[in-house]
Amino acid sequence: MKIDELLKKEMQNPEFASAYTLDKERSAAALALYHAREAAGLTQADLAERAGVPQTTIARIERGDNVSFNKLTEIAHAMGKKVYVKIA
Repeated sequence: MKIDELLKKEMQNPEFASAYTLDKERSAAALALYHAREAAGLTQADLAERAGVPQTTIARIERGDNVSFNKLTEIAHAMGKKVYVKIA
């Protein structure tokens, strides 16, 4: 069975679908922060200092750990960026 077929089958399970969707959205936020930080030429430590948070906070967010919207916004602002939310 191909991965896309397996995913389609698993997505019929509401619990799996919910967990998968949440993880996918967290991963998108983590990846967006990582790319913005890299594009700005900042290390995790540099960004952490600008945002006034420990470097471990940046690392946790970039690996997809849960983060509050407020914290993500503060960190984005430290890079001169904004956070946009799309509810679809």
